[in-house]
Amino acid sequence: MAVATKTIKFIAVLVLALSSFSVFAEGGDQDEKGNLIDSPEEIKEYIAHHLKDSHDFHLYTDNASGKHWGFSLPVIVWTKDGLKTFMSSAFHHDDQGKVVVEKGNARLVKLHSKIYELEAGAATVNLDESHHATNAHKVLDFSITKSVFGMLLAGLLMLLGFGVLARSYKNGKSIPTGFGRVLEPLVIYVRDDIAKPNIGEKKYRKFMGFLLTVFFFIWILNLLGLTPLGFNVTGQIAVTACLAIFTMVIYMFSGSKDFWAHTLWMPGVPVILRPVLAVIELVGFVLIKPFSLLVRLFANMTAGHFVVMSLIALMITMKKSFGVVGSTGMSLVLALFITVIELLVAFLQAFIFTMLSSLFIGMAVEEHDHH
Repeated sequence: MAVATKTIKFIAVLVLALSSFSVFAEGGDQDEKGNLIDSPEEIKEYIAHHLKDSHDFHLYTDNASGKHWGFSLPVIVWTKDGLKTFMSSAFHHDDQGKVVVEKGNARLVKLHSKIYELEAGAATVNLDESHHATNAHKVLDFSITKSVFGMLLAGLLMLLGFGVLARSYKNGKSIPTGFGRVLEPLVIYVRDDIAKPNIGEKKYRKFMGFLLTVFFFIWILNLLGLTPLGFNVTGQIAVTACLAIFTMVIYMFSGSKDFWAHTLWMPGVPVILRPVLAVIELVGFVLIKPFSLLVRLFANMTAGHFVVMSLIALMITMKKSFGVVGSTGMSLVLALFITVIELLVAFLQAFIFTMLSSLFIGMAVEEHDHH
């Protein structure tokens, strides 16, 4: 318990160090005060903004005063003037390139959730008809964004949970205590129902660490996405692409001789067709299988967030037809129903990604019987 308490304190200190609760009083123009999001176009834009990554957590906006409440996160960028670090609150929640942050000789603005550096001599950012910057360029961005913060949080939760489980076994207990009792059935489930059937009794242990990490990492991130903090980590295609690439690298470098022999020179078919089939097989393992992994997770989680927020928006869009009480009640019931389903989807998508990863690994490491 003492170790667990120290770990919790460490997480709390780290969270406070990475983020600070603040008010962005200068966010937006004065003309935008009191401008409620009540049109279909504004709602669509708001949902699209929620689905994207962000340099801060936007929790609430007081339309009467124009103040934005939320958590700022560290901005870490590489500019022509070198490395610059500051908190995202310096942008005052502006995402239109209107607020200029000066750090040394670098002048930085935030436009469409991307950070730009103004060219020499430019005082403000100029935009073309497509609303793209013409006198600024993107910088190398190493910032702690919402998605990065979510992944760090998921990693810390996994270290804490599995640390408790490992200590239970280390102390000679046959049955884990505390939170370890929750994790043990899930670990056994991944081992007995995913790894062993797809990879085989002889080779599954080599890949258990990866499969457990992927399963719990995706599951925790999916659950975090259902919180009011607005995480959408598994809805970022860069994150799902990285997870799929990890799976591809593992099964490509773990492939047996039989796997490569059947892939590059498939037996049992005419020789003239073997080069064509080799290309098809390689494209399948290098592109198609990883692409199916990343798109399935990305599309399902993004769609879930979009549907939930669209149902919540019914209280605004249907207010004229059903009244305040009717539209709010309908929105609440439907959103609650879909959110409950999303709890199942959060687990299901983690299971599917892990199961397919183990299946692809099993196909690569399988030893064929030769008679």
